Amino acid sequence: MSKTNDGAGKAGLLNGFLLNESTGYFQNQGVDVMAFDDFYPEGHQSGVSILMHGQRVATNGELRFEQTPGQWQPIPKRDKREVDASANTVTTWLSFPDESKHLSGFNPMIYPDFRLSYKITAKGRGPDIVVTADLDQPIPERFQGKVCFNMELFPGTLFGKPWIMDKKQGIFPEQPNGPTISLTPNYLYNGDYSTEESRNSEVKTDIKHLSGDNKGYNPIIADDIIAAPYAVGKRFTVRPDDPYSRFTIESKSVGTELKLYDGRMNHNNGWFVVSSEIPAGATANAIEWVITPSVIDGWTYGPIVQTSQVGYHSGQPKVAIIELDKRVTGREKPSLFKVTETGDEEVFTADGQEWGQFLRYNYVKFDFTGVKDEGLYKVRYGQAESSIFRIADDVYDRGVWQPVLEYFLPVQMCHMRVNEKYRVWHDLCHMDDAQMAPLNFNHIDGYAQGSSTLTKYKSGDVVPGLNIGGWHDAGDDDLRLGSQAGEIYILAMAYEAFGVDYDETAIDQETRIVEIHQPDGKNDILQQIEHGALSVVGAYEALGRPYRGIINRTLRQYVLLGDTSAMTDNVMGNEDDRWVFTEENPPAELTAAAQLACVYRALKGFNDELAGKSLAAARELFAVTDITRDTRLYKVADMTDRAKAAKLHAATELLLATGEDQYKDYILSQVDFIPGAIENVGWFIGRADKAIGDAGLSAAIRGALPALKESLAKQSAETPFGIPYRPYIWGAGWIIQRLGFQYYYLHKAYPDVFGPDLVYDALNFILGCHPGTDRMSFASGVGANNVTVAYGLNRADWSFIPGGVVSGTALIRPDYPELLVFPYLWQQVEYVLGGGSSNYMFLVLAAQQMLGAGADAAR
Repeated sequence: MSKTNDGAGKAGLLNGFLLNESTGYFQNQGVDVMAFDDFYPEGHQSGVSILMHGQRVATNGELRFEQTPGQWQPIPKRDKREVDASANTVTTWLSFPDESKHLSGFNPMIYPDFRLSYKITAKGRGPDIVVTADLDQPIPERFQGKVCFNMELFPGTLFGKPWIMDKKQGIFPEQPNGPTISLTPNYLYNGDYSTEESRNSEVKTDIKHLSGDNKGYNPIIADDIIAAPYAVGKRFTVRPDDPYSRFTIESKSVGTELKLYDGRMNHNNGWFVVSSEIPAGATANAIEWVITPSVIDGWTYGPIVQTSQVGYHSGQPKVAIIELDKRVTGREKPSLFKVTETGDEEVFTADGQEWGQFLRYNYVKFDFTGVKDEGLYKVRYGQAESSIFRIADDVYDRGVWQPVLEYFLPVQMCHMRVNEKYRVWHDLCHMDDAQMAPLNFNHIDGYAQGSSTLTKYKSGDVVPGLNIGGWHDAGDDDLRLGSQAGEIYILAMAYEAFGVDYDETAIDQETRIVEIHQPDGKNDILQQIEHGALSVVGAYEALGRPYRGIINRTLRQYVLLGDTSAMTDNVMGNEDDRWVFTEENPPAELTAAAQLACVYRALKGFNDELAGKSLAAARELFAVTDITRDTRLYKVADMTDRAKAAKLHAATELLLATGEDQYKDYILSQVDFIPGAIENVGWFIGRADKAIGDAGLSAAIRGALPALKESLAKQSAETPFGIPYRPYIWGAGWIIQRLGFQYYYLHKAYPDVFGPDLVYDALNFILGCHPGTDRMSFASGVGANNVTVAYGLNRADWSFIPGGVVSGTALIRPDYPELLVFPYLWQQVEYVLGGGSSNYMFLVLAAQQMLGAGADAAR
């Protein structure tokens, strides 16, 4: 990023903070202050946020019920936001708490019997942002000292850096340091929901079970233990040593002080927090903070040169994406340099292609597709350079897709002990799976059990046969039908499409031991398909229907960091066993049928018994699932159309598995439905079209393809990255990978309509061509720069799992793309099953195949 005056520049009034009417936030050269553009406080992006010279440094400037709140503490509800450019203000009206978060089952907090309405006003005043809070009533005595105005400071760039509070100074520590203090938990309801009668009295989130058992530690109640503040005062300065990150907060309201807390003391994923308690009796101007960021005169963002962090096959398109500050009008001429033994050698230069603005940046594209000579390269634009990458026909042959099979999937394996030479990734776990979930019950993670278990088992019964197979999904280690069946499906499709034959791991289902980098003479991808099918099919046989999933029952288990074997005692029938949930969900059940039919084809000849059971389950689900029946607690508006598409998908996979006329006939009966649903069914129906060879079906499909092609082209043209990408709070990496996976089948079925480029572009997006400063591959351990701090089982160690693929660059609304180096932002750096890593692996294998990379590419 550009810096002036020998990296120091001058800070001062400059133009002052003015509202940009097109963006709705305050700007002063390279510093932006947003006020409630975003509203995701659990994910550390809400309230008043400060972006300084290309980096978000502070966020969540708003009222909370704790000095250092965690993910499940009460949050406000944003009622109205008003931008007044003439007054240079953003005013937001809020109410406390947002009870919908509790009622939806996603927040186990039982809220205070206190309701508060208030407004937060942010005003640009020269070099300052003045933030005030006005309340509709004073804070009751019993909540005084608890209701605060907080601002969270991103810890990842602060470790070892200085702060000043009045006349006290300090250094932000790597770890939270004592002493702790106790706050009275006077607003928490800890009612007894331990009996079935109390649980079933209404649909509710079970605070007792989600918070811990009756005998010991309760992490909700334990939130009254927080770190003593590092300092207390009226004026606080962050990073006084660095004009690019320095800002000052001064408390002006009567009776309020600033306190610097370490939120990691009671929540490992916490941030540093500056907090002011609401004074007793205060309403108008209860809080007034004056925030003064340092502004560097003449600072501009970038340039950032984005390329694949792995490199390119000689025959594929090669385009560098150059990200620029939109205020910069001049252009440099990009060049490609070959890195040789004697230095850099310029081999190609050309004018960049002006693309235009996307989000907050302008983009220029540099096409060097014509360069095909093998070697190491980098792209230079002015003083900015890309990472070094390869051009070679074997660029994807080693250490690119392979880590998914070598590391990520083995490490995620549930009901196993996973070793890697001297290292134990995790010990044998969850051998006590699982008990039937309570009725009329909302779990913290979105699972919901209705008024029936839908099985022969009663709530609390041990369901046999569930303690085998599957992978831990994401940070909460659950086994969700969509992720488990989805994972085996993508692996089976990859095996079928590319003939993957790779053996680097020993997997013993008898001893329950996995040895990474210990070949056992068996194809790893088939062993992984087998492992996932053991869970999905085993649950189907045990329950007589698909499971919704298996998940931990307590909040203490849910937030576990470290060895997953510590979550339960591996002894069946006690209160630490995980729960299994069921539901009637026609799209999910029929999608599982499709996936199991494909699994049958892959496992046939490897594990014939399990293959047969997979096919039997797929057949039965296709036959018995009523696409109109949905008894889930939370409904989806287009459920019937989704179910019809899923049944068509199941018929396609069953036809390819069996060749039976009943599935062909069903597909032909849907010829009127298919054209209108082509965006959802086009990617798989092409294989049925080829297998059936019916002129009427082919005409119906082909007639709908031009509109699908136009839609994809239009969406792809909205971004400089060549793929449909509409960023939201969560990173879009997984969505883009899934699109690339599905598009591959469009290309294979109808190459005259759909060219290959979207597959390459989706892969390049994951490997480094995406917005933001990071220049990282989303695939951990893959490429010159990659995500090495991720939300996996070892996130507390600020580490990663090779082959894991994170969600990727997220959007700080309205227009800031961000990928922070911080292990606890699930919306940016979480690993998942069911399409995260496996779809990425599929894309690499697809690129190899389309490029004719050789018979040994998938071996």
